Amino acid sequence: MHPTETLLSPLTLRCGATLKNRIALAPLTNQQSHEDGRLSDDEFNFLARRAACGFGLVETCASHITRTGKGFSGQLGVYSDDLLPGLGRLAGEIASHGAAGLVQLYHGGVRSPSKLTGVQPVSASAFTEDHPKFEQPRALGEDEIHDIIAAFVAAAKRSQAAGFAGVELHGAHGYLLSQFLSRTMNTRKDQWGGTFEGRARLLREVTRAVRRQTKPDFIVAVRISPEDFGYAHGLDLDESLQLAEWLAEDGIDLLHLSLWDVRKNTAKRPQEHPLPLFRLRLDNAVKIVVAGKIWTGADAAQVLERGADVVSLGRAAILNPDWPRKFAANKAFEPVRGPLTPAEFGLRAVSPTFVDYLRRFRLVAD
Repeated sequence: MHPTETLLSPLTLRCGATLKNRIALAPLTNQQSHEDGRLSDDEFNFLARRAACGFGLVETCASHITRTGKGFSGQLGVYSDDLLPGLGRLAGEIASHGAAGLVQLYHGGVRSPSKLTGVQPVSASAFTEDHPKFEQPRALGEDEIHDIIAAFVAAAKRSQAAGFAGVELHGAHGYLLSQFLSRTMNTRKDQWGGTFEGRARLLREVTRAVRRQTKPDFIVAVRISPEDFGYAHGLDLDESLQLAEWLAEDGIDLLHLSLWDVRKNTAKRPQEHPLPLFRLRLDNAVKIVVAGKIWTGADAAQVLERGADVVSLGRAAILNPDWPRKFAANKAFEPVRGPLTPAEFGLRAVSPTFVDYLRRFRLVAD
């Protein structure tokens, strides 16, 4: 089967769940929900529109598992049963269109500013960085680490109760789970630091606990940054490849690689692309999701040829909510790349709040 045809074919995961196609909506910060974490109509409409337009996998934004793990204004929360009505409404709508809905679970760690949470940020260790807005975190205590694990599990079970098909644990982009993986942000000497086995312990403990305490057919995904980029630093490609093997042993269904640009080779081995490296290290039962400047069907097909199983669309999906339908009708269709006016975004179920956020990416034409 040609890769462009494969994109539209179903994919059965090791847990038994089946995606209707290989096209995913990436987890996107959008700042559209209420400040207490309740789902807003704007965020509901944004995600519902993409589910209705044919995406096989629809992910929420990074959703905080504790009140103090919040990193953005207007962020969807999954930290309390009080949030279940909105979560259930969203899960039901996504499922009604035949899509698999995932909640992306996260804690911001050092990237949870006190101006939002009212408390000093926490992380693997206390450290400093040389930029003016940096807020030094304090190191989590042993009991607090176990509380974090319990909070991830509770959020996963809450997502399951709401009717979602699964969860994705956000171990990328320099958030808390990624901070523990980092050799520069995690300088602990106890079992949660030191060697890479110790630094990976938190993510692995969370993954195993979520897998163990949810239904057998509940999708468990993990997103990682394979190497340093942006807020993610202190990461090593070979350690990330080892992590992939460990996570497969721990029972994940999907490994989501955040590559930022799928055309680029690795920094550590510039002659090699990351996808074949991860594919070789993983059991074929574990499927690979890839995000990073995928716009066209040709882009997506190339990603599949290199070893991915699912393509995750971010900006392409914001500007083209009907990407799957248009691709199915015309494999050579050219997606809109913007910039668009606020009115044009409104026709795509993108609220004025989200439009304001998108200005930083030069996607808005005023």
